[in-house]
Amino acid sequence: MSALIPDSGPGKDLIDTRLLAVLVIDDLESAVPLAESLLAGGIQAMELTLRTPVAIEAACRIREAVPDMMLGIGTVLDTDQVDEVVKAGAAFAVSPGVNPTVIRYASAAGLPFGPGVMTPTEIDASVQEGCRLLKFFPAESSGGLAHLMNISAPYNHLGLRFIPLGGVNLGNLETYLGNDLIGAVGGSWIAPRDLILEGNWKKIESNAREARSIAG
Repeated sequence: MSALIPDSGPGKDLIDTRLLAVLVIDDLESAVPLAESLLAGGIQAMELTLRTPVAIEAACRIREAVPDMMLGIGTVLDTDQVDEVVKAGAAFAVSPGVNPTVIRYASAAGLPFGPGVMTPTEIDASVQEGCRLLKFFPAESSGGLAHLMNISAPYNHLGLRFIPLGGVNLGNLETYLGNDLIGAVGGSWIAPRDLILEGNWKKIESNAREARSIAG
């Protein structure tokens, strides 16, 4: 089974690191210095989103040049993208929603996969596909931690863990991480797109250090 399982493999690694930087890369030359800046600041895992034409090649460069970075790919919406992600050698993949076809295809390909959920129905569908570490998205606009606690309550006996993304920041990071439902916290505030475009690696490293100091 290739779903992200909290007690082994990439799922455990994500939970151990506690932080996941969510990234959009527009320029291939930004890929390696970005990953290096995050690592220098204590961020050991990233979700590189498939929102630009250079994303897969950027992932390949990061994997080759920065092997200590746990590289995941996000916004995986179809089976063709699963094939690309596997070829790029990513440690895991995530999606904004629940697509059983994509989850099953990823499982058959041996790719750990975390679907995005914000309702009990989506949690249930993910559980039926064997997923145990789920992306809670969009976290804040759907009701934040209180909403997650409510929708996940019927499934607590299954030991599910969640990675909230969307509206998470330094102001609420500690609150999320203090809850037992949370496996790790992800967000784009650590390395926002504008800072990447500027090549402001010092600021990105500083953001990473600040987040790491809160996460411990």
